[in-house]
Amino acid sequence: MNWINIESESDLEKAIEVSFQDNLGVAIFKHSTRCSISTVAKSRLSSFWNFKEELPIYCLDLISFRNLSDLIAEKFNVQHESPQILIIKDGKCIYHSSHMSISVKSLHEELED
Repeated sequence: MNWINIESESDLEKAIEVSFQDNLGVAIFKHSTRCSISTVAKSRLSSFWNFKEELPIYCLDLISFRNLSDLIAEKFNVQHESPQILIIKDGKCIYHSSHMSISVKSLHEELED
């Protein structure tokens, strides 16, 4: 698993570009470094990440880059939550989940549909 940091609007735009190129799209994990639930969710993703086709996963530290978190919420028409994971395919959010609902199993189920 290779976390790719989002630290600028251009990083976010690059992730969106990749969502058009990759068969599965991309994952964006919005992480609060001050939240224990977010730390647990990130750890669970790291421990159980096992996609046959590599699903690029981007990580946004929303404490440091709250403006980007707000931009993601606006751009993909999702309510801001933390922690939160979004699957972006062809520039659109096809799935999002937050808090303890975040799991590799739920991502697999969504992407298999």
